[in-house]
Amino acid sequence: MSNILNMSIEEMHASLKEKKIKPSDLVKASIEKAKENQETYNAFVTILEEALELSYELDNNFEEDNPLYGIPYAAKDNFSTKDILSTGSSNILNNYVPVYDATVISKLKNRKTVLIGKTTLDELAMGGTGMNTHTGPCKNPYNPQRQSGGSSGGSAAAVSLGIVPFALGSDTGDSVRKPASFCGIVGFKPTWGRISRFGLFPFAPSLDHVAYFTRSVKDSAILLEVLAGEDLENDATSSINEVPSYASLIDGNIKGKRIAYVKEINAGIVDSCIKESFDKVVSLLKEEGALVEEVSISRELLGAIYPTYLIISCAEATSNNANLDGIKFGPRIGEEKSYQEVMMKARTIGFGELIKRRFVIGSYSLLSSNKDELFIRAQKIRHLIVDKVNEVLSTYDAILT
Repeated sequence: MSNILNMSIEEMHASLKEKKIKPSDLVKASIEKAKENQETYNAFVTILEEALELSYELDNNFEEDNPLYGIPYAAKDNFSTKDILSTGSSNILNNYVPVYDATVISKLKNRKTVLIGKTTLDELAMGGTGMNTHTGPCKNPYNPQRQSGGSSGGSAAAVSLGIVPFALGSDTGDSVRKPASFCGIVGFKPTWGRISRFGLFPFAPSLDHVAYFTRSVKDSAILLEVLAGEDLENDATSSINEVPSYASLIDGNIKGKRIAYVKEINAGIVDSCIKESFDKVVSLLKEEGALVEEVSISRELLGAIYPTYLIISCAEATSNNANLDGIKFGPRIGEEKSYQEVMMKARTIGFGELIKRRFVIGSYSLLSSNKDELFIRAQKIRHLIVDKVNEVLSTYDAILT
């Protein structure tokens, strides 16, 4: 029965409509496949076997106009899910069960999707490997000796393994786009604010995005139509722009599209396999009628991107995670003699070494003696980076990297 999971969202919906399968068939196969692959790939923190009972309730009330009806999915374990363990793959939250759902989880519930599990991530979404989790590393579906990428590695692996047709992730630096590349699937990071972030554990709010994985671009568009939209009551940064019918805009025609690639980045590719693949993509785009041209961005500005990201993200993370202190959230040892000792022990035990290093960088960047030179300067450089990217996109439809 697990072969039914190889279908796209569109194909699953058509099969449900024609009564070839039932939601419970999909959910049962999804849970079974998650359990079968867990020991080898470790994609999940929690597998929700009770989701099967919910799916039986959906078997007899199919909604033809709802493309996600009865579709199983997975969510990164840094989304708040009511009454379901939500750890952020960190020891400091290893027993945390929220009392509310994130907006995207609520939207998917309203569309009668079925959450079958919460997926592993680099601790508190800070990492790019999928190796730094409190439940152990997530392995690559193509080769368990390699990493799935991070921080949304568990969600990427779940989609790539064919356990679910889509999975939620979050992207602050490259946390969906990189594991999508490593796992051979579609990763989509929308415009900032396009999808409400209410209920996503905050890492760096000026950079955080709700993002997700699918196995086709069409499925990605279908999902965006459901997840996008204003949520001003809960997320004041959510966009009020109208949500178009994204899926209907896909026609496969890129003739006349203008695509840029950055000369300095392309010149820096030293791996011959990557260089050949990149050149092949450029050739294919040209064959399909796109205009692909080289643009230049100064090496000085390109070199500033990573340290700018690191300073801003670490500073915001330090501030956002100050509430993980053993008082509001986190472990209590029970032998502490002061609130300072409670905080010290909770954060020492609760956080991994990578997180501690990031908090040190963030705290250092926010010190009054350093703030102007580091944090404020990074904010100014970010404006220069954004301005340059917008300058390129004023002429081109996309930037290929």
